[in-house]
Amino acid sequence: MNADVKVGATICKMQYDKILDYLDIARKEGAEVLCGGGSVTPDDPDLAGGLYIAPTVLGNCTDDMTVVKEEIFGPVLSILPFDTEEEAIQRANDTKFGLAAAVCTQNMSRAYRVISKLEAGSCNINTYNLYPAVIPFGGF
Repeated sequence: MNADVKVGATICKMQYDKILDYLDIARKEGAEVLCGGGSVTPDDPDLAGGLYIAPTVLGNCTDDMTVVKEEIFGPVLSILPFDTEEEAIQRANDTKFGLAAAVCTQNMSRAYRVISKLEAGSCNINTYNLYPAVIPFGGF
């Protein structure tokens, strides 16, 4: 983790509890917490009482896990390995949401090829969520 990266507090107690519940479910379903995985108390006394969750990366994830199938709306990333582009595209499109997608690769030809086949409202290459929150958008 890069100590210069700042992550804000969760918006409310209900969402904070929901994210922590998702992390518990992920563990029970077999996900491995590679980093993060729980609440954080910042050293800065001005931030005391905030609802902070450490950025979390989950490994050993499968397509049938709750954290993969549902939107968590928290600082959680699930890693799912794949063997072929076609497999990755099929799995990415196997969702009822389709709000956003991202492709991270050094191969820009691959990035554009994959993005063109994703069924998502917004698609990003090597970045994510750069759209201002005030711009309306929808799913696929």
